[in-house]
Amino acid sequence: MRHHLVFALSALLFMAVVATTSLAQTAAPQAAPADRARSAALFAKIATVLEHPRCLNCHTSTDFPRQGDDRHQHIMQVKRGTDGGGHPALRCTTCHGKSNSPSGVPGNDPWRLAPLTMKWEGLSVGEICRSLTDPNRGNMTLPQLVHHLGEDRLVGWAWNPGVDLDGKPRQQPPLTRPQLMAVVTEWIATGAACPA
Repeated sequence: MRHHLVFALSALLFMAVVATTSLAQTAAPQAAPADRARSAALFAKIATVLEHPRCLNCHTSTDFPRQGDDRHQHIMQVKRGTDGGGHPALRCTTCHGKSNSPSGVPGNDPWRLAPLTMKWEGLSVGEICRSLTDPNRGNMTLPQLVHHLGEDRLVGWAWNPGVDLDGKPRQQPPLTRPQLMAVVTEWIATGAACPA
């Protein structure tokens, strides 16, 4: 008798799991393949900004920042430090002020490297996307990412980078910030899919 009861309860549990799975699939359908393809293509546009030297120089996989359009190692040989703001003896703010200097030293308040959890250097476009859409890797949810890209002052510096040490204007990313945010909004609306 006991075996029949265990069997009956197991069968009921199995049917409940099947029913719940069917309902969940019906309630949250996957994006259509065309939407996923469009979404992945939109992220490829976003990546043109993320892979630009204004972003990638601080989103390094190294213990140091890079600088310039050629992405060379920082000329002062500074290191990341525990908080991304340099070692205690040579903080980023030793040279980098709250705003760009006419002498060519860039500045912003705050000035620091992105955390290593947000490293993009050496990653493919698809890998960058997957790191941004996984809060365990990128430390952000999609709403936090939207805020970061659209409102963070340090990110905004990319569109106001001042001049280099030779007095020449630094390159800006290929999309304006409003253009980037329009693409980001559409990417999320189409499912935030990542390229392969």
